Amino acid sequence: METDLFGNPDSPDTTKNAAAEAAKATRKAAPKDQASPLAERLRPKTIDEVVGQKHLLGPGKALRSAFENAHPHSMILWGPPGVGKTTLARLMADAFGLPFISISAVLGGVKDIRDAVEKATANRERTGRSTVVFVDEVHRFSKSQQDAFLPHVESGLFTFIGATTENPSFEVISALLSRSTVYVLESLKDEDLKELLERALEREYPSLKVNEEAEKILIGLADGDARRFLNALEVSATMAKDRGIKVIDDKFVRAALPATIRRFDKGGDNFYDQISALHKSVRGSDPDAALYWMCRMLDGGVDPLYIARRLMRMSIEDI
Repeated sequence: METDLFGNPDSPDTTKNAAAEAAKATRKAAPKDQASPLAERLRPKTIDEVVGQKHLLGPGKALRSAFENAHPHSMILWGPPGVGKTTLARLMADAFGLPFISISAVLGGVKDIRDAVEKATANRERTGRSTVVFVDEVHRFSKSQQDAFLPHVESGLFTFIGATTENPSFEVISALLSRSTVYVLESLKDEDLKELLERALEREYPSLKVNEEAEKILIGLADGDARRFLNALEVSATMAKDRGIKVIDDKFVRAALPATIRRFDKGGDNFYDQISALHKSVRGSDPDAALYWMCRMLDGGVDPLYIARRLMRMSIEDI
C-alpha cells in the first residue's frame, strides 16, 4: 500500500489520480524547446486539445469513454501518418498515470522488448500497476517478434498500444488482434487543419498572418497529415520571419515549398484505395473523378506505365 506525504495510506483511486495529475503537470511545466519541430511543440497535452478524430473522441464515443472512465486497455491504432496515433498513446499513459515505454518497430527488435519487460516488471513490483507499451509501426515487427508481447499482454503487465498505417487484419498476428481493440483513425479534414493553423499562429507566430489562398495551398499539400501541415507551415514561417514578412501569401508558399508532393504509399493501403477509386470512377462514367484520381496518383509519384496498364485493363474489362 502506498502512502501520502504524511505517511497515511493512499487509496488506489487517490494514488492513480495523483499520478495522472503529476504526469500532466510535468508535461505542461516542461520548458518549450524551440529547437524541436513545430509539430512536437504543438503536440496536445490533453485529450481536449486533440484535433480531429471526433468519431472516436467526441462525447460518448469509444476512446473518450475510455479516458473519462479511466479504463486502460490494449488497442491498435490504425490510420495514415500524422493523424495522432502517437499522441493518443502518450495521452492515455498520462491520463491513467501509467509509465510509458515507446518502441519503434523500424529501429527496434527483441532486445527492446526484453528491456520493456524488465522495466514493466520493476514498475509492477513497485506500484502494482501495468505499463503502457507503445509500438510504432507495429506491422514492421515479424510474427515471432509480435508473439513476444502476448504473454505480457495476457498477464496485464503491458497495456499494449500498437500504431500502424497498414491494415492490421493482414499485418498483425491474430492472437495479438484478439487481445486488442482496433480503432481506425481518419485523415484530418480541412476544418481540422484550419483549427491547427489558428492554434499554431496564436501560440508560435502571433505576429504572422496567412492569407486565405496560402491557407488553401498548405491544407492541400498536407493531404490530411497534421505533421506534414505543421512542417510546411514552419518552413514558410521561418522564411517569412527571416525576410521580415508579416503576411504569408500564395506566391510565398509556392516559392517556399516548391518540391512538396502529396502523400502516396506505393504498395500500401493508400495505393490500393486510390487505384480502386480510379476504377470506380471510370466504371461509374464520372470523367472528372477519374481524371482527379489519375492526376493525384501521378502527382504522388506512381509509375505512369502502371496507370497505362490499368487503363488498358479497364478498357477491356469495364468498357
